[in-house]
Amino acid sequence: MSGETGAGFRLGCVDGRAALNRDGQWVDLAALTGAPELVDVNVALSQVDTVRQAWLECDRRADLPLVTGAVSACVPEPRQVFAVGLNYREHAAEMALAAPVAPMVFTKFASCITAPGSTVRLSGPKVDWEVELVVVIGAGGRDLKPADAWDAVAALTVGQDLSDREVQLRDTPPQFSLGKSFAGYGPLAPVAVGLDAFGNVDDIGLWCGVDGEIRQQGRTSDLFFSVPELVASLSATCELLPGDLIFTGTPAGVGAASGRYLTSGSVLVSGADEIGEFEIRFA
Repeated sequence: MSGETGAGFRLGCVDGRAALNRDGQWVDLAALTGAPELVDVNVALSQVDTVRQAWLECDRRADLPLVTGAVSACVPEPRQVFAVGLNYREHAAEMALAAPVAPMVFTKFASCITAPGSTVRLSGPKVDWEVELVVVIGAGGRDLKPADAWDAVAALTVGQDLSDREVQLRDTPPQFSLGKSFAGYGPLAPVAVGLDAFGNVDDIGLWCGVDGEIRQQGRTSDLFFSVPELVASLSATCELLPGDLIFTGTPAGVGAASGRYLTSGSVLVSGADEIGEFEIRFA
C-alpha cells in the first residue's frame, strides 16, 4: 500500500490506535492532533474534518509522532456491517439472475472483520471470494436523501465478502448472513481513503486475484444501486453510525459461477483504485 501525500487521507489502525499512513509510515492521530479521543478509529471517523486537517498538517511538520505495531483492518470494530447482494450488472448476468428491484441487503456480523495479511481458516469446500468496494460511514444519520448521502460518508476501502456457499445456500430461502460471517470472512484493507483521493467516486475500479490469476475486474459504474442510493436506502431504516461499513456488492468472476473455490494454501489478493491491494491466505 502506498502512502501518497496531498488530498485524500489514508486512515488505519496500528497497535490499537488510529493512524495516518504517510509514505509507508504510520502517524499517530491522537498524538498529532493533541486530541486523546482520536485514538479510537470510530471517533476519528465521526470527526472527518479534523482527520483531513491532520493529514495536511503532516506536510508542515518534521517531527511526526509515529506508531508501530500490528496493522489492523482499517476499521477494526464497526458497530454495524451491512452488505448488498447482486449489485453488479455483469455479476447478475453471469449468475443468470434477474435484476433486483431494490437493494438485496444482509448483514455480515462484525466479528468476521479481520486484518490484511491474515490467514483465514476455511469453513468448508465451497468458500468463495467476492471483492467489494466498502463504504466507511462518517457523520451518518437517518433518512438521508441520495443527494446528501456522500456527506454522511467518511472514506472508502476495499474488502472481501468471503462466502461459504454450502452454508449460504443450504436452506430455502437462502440464509446469507451466517455463511458470510465465519471468523476472518470480512478482511479489509489497511487504509480507509478519504473521498478527495478519487477522481470520480461513482466509477472506481476493483479487482481480485487467486494464486496469481486475476478472477475479478469491475468498476462501480456497473452497480445497479450506487453508493448514494445504498446509503439513502439503509438510512431509511437504520441510523448509520460513525465507523459502520457497507459492502456494496461484487463484480463478475466469483467462484460459484465457474465451480472453482478457495483451497488450503490459496493466496487471495484484493485491490481498488487509489486504495491499493492487500493479501489474505487460507488454511
